[in-house]
Amino acid sequence: MILKETLKEVVKAQKAELLQTPLGISRKKSEEIATDIGLAVVVSGIRRSGKSTVLRQIINQQKTFHYLNFEDVRIFGFNVEDFKRLEAVFDEECISDYYFFDEIQNIPNWEIFVRTLIDRKKTKIFITGSNASMLSRELGTRLTGRHIRYELFPFSYMEYLKFRNMKPGISSFEKYFEEGGFPEYLMYKNIRVPQELFNDIITRDIIVRHSLRNEKVVKDIALYLISNVAKEFSFTQLAKLHGMGSTNTIISLINYFENSYLFYSVPRFDFSLKKQIRNPKKIYSVDTGFVRANSVSFSRDEGRLLENLVFQELRRRDNSIYYFRQERECDFVVRDRKNKYHAFQVCLDLNEENKSREINGLLEAMQYLKISSGLILTLKQEDALQIDGKTITVLPVWKWLME
Repeated sequence: MILKETLKEVVKAQKAELLQTPLGISRKKSEEIATDIGLAVVVSGIRRSGKSTVLRQIINQQKTFHYLNFEDVRIFGFNVEDFKRLEAVFDEECISDYYFFDEIQNIPNWEIFVRTLIDRKKTKIFITGSNASMLSRELGTRLTGRHIRYELFPFSYMEYLKFRNMKPGISSFEKYFEEGGFPEYLMYKNIRVPQELFNDIITRDIIVRHSLRNEKVVKDIALYLISNVAKEFSFTQLAKLHGMGSTNTIISLINYFENSYLFYSVPRFDFSLKKQIRNPKKIYSVDTGFVRANSVSFSRDEGRLLENLVFQELRRRDNSIYYFRQERECDFVVRDRKNKYHAFQVCLDLNEENKSREINGLLEAMQYLKISSGLILTLKQEDALQIDGKTITVLPVWKWLME
């Protein structure tokens, strides 16, 4: 139980601190968010990607509002019974229909309180969270049909240009490719920022939250994955590599990593769901700057990093993403929201040594999917190829990112 006086102090202090926070650049996601509907608006994503700033931008449009960040140590132990006292504190402070909650998924049964607010019809509720699974579980029970969800990622290339006040082109793209899109890292340019973020997610969102005992193994597997982005892996392989007898623990760990938005596993494309589940997957991380800062043995394979960056944008565009491998390999097969398929190949540059492998891998995927055009994304090259009645466009990644 949290004393009402404590809640008053925390609410007042947090609100004052929030209003002093810079508004930051306008995020594309902020423009998409519906702010005047009778549903709970949920913004989820990795820590430090700018979720609180998005809330701040929405708050700036309101005359009055209620706000609480549930990760404040002063309200440690807050539980569902404390919501009644919190609401009394809010009502004493001001009258408003707008409620903003940061990291509310930390409170068991939070959805009960949110449901009561939604049922009042006029109430507008905005929620952020950094754990996809925990939010989904509650949203799928008591809030079914009463919420709309958005995912926020680190800055896109377009947002990076706005933040850095730069123009599109190879020069600015190479900087984005190196630095990534975490706002705080771009602001301070201190490598400890993404390193501390990595450790924070591993410790707080995975080890502590799931009561894991072998901290070293968890960190070792996370470091292995971030050092091997854009590579295939299997649960069995990871279990053997780290001396684990069962793959069940590995499967759980990968789920925890994905729920915290740290990593994403991409299945091999197959029309059979059973084969998709059984086949090896490829691993990607949330941001290239984040990968560079935390890779202990990364080989400076810029091609794999470029592939990771393309994955980030495909994920940001809300596609279903796969990789393709039969006789040859194609980096990405994508099904968009209109249920249309697209094929992408990614390489640092297309040259005489690799052109046969890259083009034939793309063509095989295109033929399998019965599509007539495909895309090869490179660092700087631009070209157009007609092969066997199919069109292959070669394009610099930065131009594709502008689309």
